[in-house]
Amino acid sequence: MAKSTDKTTKRKPTKARTGLPLPAGVPAKAKKAPKAVRKAESRHLRPLDLGAAGGDAGVLDDLWRTVEARRTAGDVAHSHSARLLARGTPKVAQKLGEEAVECVIAATMGERGETILESADLLYHLLVVWVDAGIRPEEVWAELRQREGISGIVEKAARPKGIVRAARTTKLP
Repeated sequence: MAKSTDKTTKRKPTKARTGLPLPAGVPAKAKKAPKAVRKAESRHLRPLDLGAAGGDAGVLDDLWRTVEARRTAGDVAHSHSARLLARGTPKVAQKLGEEAVECVIAATMGERGETILESADLLYHLLVVWVDAGIRPEEVWAELRQREGISGIVEKAARPKGIVRAARTTKLP
């Protein structure tokens, strides 16, 4: 017995698409962006919510003073800052690098809340580096003020050539 070779498939009717231009004054139906795009945009376009605590950069000066006080007290049993500083500059620098990487990962993944948390950790560890190196926040703020209004390209071009030699590369950004 031979099988029938007549194969018919049922297809769902498709919507007719017209490529004709719309008359003037008739609004075109806007295409909806993909869900992933809408989700990413909502994270980045959300208004900044400072909550009840608020926030200002003065907290960095306060935190630096706290870390410096912990260093001078030297209570490694009760202070994370004192313990970290007691482990030496290489460990202090390593922790800064770890927090920087975690912040970059969170930002790359588009995780706004996690980026805020990792940014706070990064700033804390940067302040620990400053305390370890004997750098006061005012010194960094003064450097930033000096750079204010100067193009980043011009500022980088004005850096001493010794920086390029010390970095052992000509590929400084």
